[in-house]
Amino acid sequence: MEKYLINPNQKISKINKDIYGHFSEHLGRCIYDGIYVGENSKIPNVNGMRCDVVNALKEMGLPVLRWPGGCFADEYHWKDGIGPKESRKKMVNTHWGGIVEDNSFGTHEYFELCRQIGCDTYINGNVGSGSVQEMNEWVEYMTFDGVSPMAQLRKQNGHEKPWNVKYFGVGNESWGCGGNMDPEYYGCLYKRYNTYVRDYNPENKIQRIACGPNGDDYHWTEQVMTKVKHKAQGIALHYYTVPGDTWAHKGSATVFDVKEYNKTIAKAYRIEEIIKNHLAVMDCVNPQKWVNLVVDEWGTWYDVEPGTNPGFLYQQNTMRDAIVAALTLNIFNKHSDRIIMANIAQTVNVLQSVILTDGDKMILTPTYHVFKMFKDHQENTLVGSYITTSDIESRETKAKFPQLIESASVDENGVIYSTLANTSASKATKIKCQVADTKIKSIKAEIITGDIHDKNDFVNSDFVKTVEFTNFKKSSDGFTATIPPCSVVKFVIE
Repeated sequence: MEKYLINPNQKISKINKDIYGHFSEHLGRCIYDGIYVGENSKIPNVNGMRCDVVNALKEMGLPVLRWPGGCFADEYHWKDGIGPKESRKKMVNTHWGGIVEDNSFGTHEYFELCRQIGCDTYINGNVGSGSVQEMNEWVEYMTFDGVSPMAQLRKQNGHEKPWNVKYFGVGNESWGCGGNMDPEYYGCLYKRYNTYVRDYNPENKIQRIACGPNGDDYHWTEQVMTKVKHKAQGIALHYYTVPGDTWAHKGSATVFDVKEYNKTIAKAYRIEEIIKNHLAVMDCVNPQKWVNLVVDEWGTWYDVEPGTNPGFLYQQNTMRDAIVAALTLNIFNKHSDRIIMANIAQTVNVLQSVILTDGDKMILTPTYHVFKMFKDHQENTLVGSYITTSDIESRETKAKFPQLIESASVDENGVIYSTLANTSASKATKIKCQVADTKIKSIKAEIITGDIHDKNDFVNSDFVKTVEFTNFKKSSDGFTATIPPCSVVKFVIE
């Protein structure tokens, strides 16, 4: 029996709600069909936004949404997406499928979407192909409430008052699709562009996000941190879990064996090492810790579903993805002293999405149910917790990962929330939990579990879901429980 200790007296850090953020790019059917169908669509919508999708995202507790990319951000010119829709410029989306982008979803539509969801905003600016003036004018257009050409233009386009921009990304993947830059060059360029990302509204202090590393590129982090220092509030790490050995053969989202399952979980768990190492590099350059870590692209990346456009990155979502999401979010919680935001890629119909759509149909993926289960951690205080657990080895990667991964938090009323993932494909495990200096009044629990291949599809949309978990026994200071294989469990302890 594994021992699980929770110490509510050890209050570590606030879990920023934005750790549970999402990412929506002009890619495939994420925006169009997935979120935005237009005001004249037969699919029920409010100002063009799908009612079913918006309601599901609200219920899931989506706190912040990143837009418009991704690689698309560095070829996006924001003035093409404002004004009357019939006169907006059309463009070819060269990064994603070569389709025509008609710009019917632009700045006003994005803020309307965030208004409907009730979430904060994260705008990614164009450094790769855009000018300093273009970025400066976009920030002015969105946030200035005075007399200026951009404020007047916004008013002419139907929005009298400015919006709030919580985060602004100065470029995206500048090491790759955002310009193929060296870190030293990007660091200098960041300072130049960032100078003109002005705080026009003293009550809306924009948090600037610098382009960070790809995976374990610690040299990029060191060089960019040396340049930006206190001029950025965050530096963005991108890390994808790709089970295949090459980008050309990433592996199937649904057809895999236990060996590939373990390989996937081992690669996902590597984000713990990568986060620790980047934070160590950041702290060497900046011991004052002015800059925090943002993980604004993460998740699983497989081969596209057979018969779909390879540029649309549409993939299914199984219990394997639920485990990846749960272990990753628990790791983010444990590093909430330095991680201020994360954004899973991507919200609808792309990569590890929480929602899939087909015409007027919508399904919630196993990953969706994990995010909804974990939403109680948002804005809670991380508390000390520790669990004994055996390791599982992936022979293909020669790496190990723990069978049990957990985190615990407490809310303002003293209620403790513990989320725990059993990463084993086939082995249940017993745990004995003790909550320090606490007399337990009640415990409730819920679970997401199934075979590693289980999924929701448009034939059986409710196959994987959250249900009540009762296989535990309360004691005076904790509980004992048997955690099934391939499962995610939340305990609510009062």
